Amino acid sequence: QFRPVESGGGSVQTGESLRLSCVSATGWDISHHTMAWFRQAPGKERELVAAINRNEPPVYTDSVKGRFTISRDSNRLTLYLQMELLKPEDTGTYICAAGPYIPRRRLLYDHDYEYWGQGTLVTVST
Repeated sequence: QFRPVESGGGSVQTGESLRLSCVSATGWDISHHTMAWFRQAPGKERELVAAINRNEPPVYTDSVKGRFTISRDSNRLTLYLQMELLKPEDTGTYICAAGPYIPRRRLLYDHDYEYWGQGTLVTVST
């Protein structure tokens, strides 16, 4: 079973960078599954930040396009989210999610993901 564990969050200033990581506590091979990063800001609903399927281009929410990059490690065990040019509106808890293959048109829908981490907090100040 996949048990996501996130790391890499922290407090930064506007314009700085962070890299988030997600690994499975059980050593699950993530290469054959849909993997994603969601975030939940205070007082807001959880939203998709980025998602990736094998052999398909990744999907990003509009607000992070050109600044964030989702990727998998070549060892197929770690998911990353490289975040550049961070803004205060990027503040939130970033949560790793995974599931069996989810078609591209449904990547936005969190109820299609089966496995969720506890999240790592990212705070961006001015």
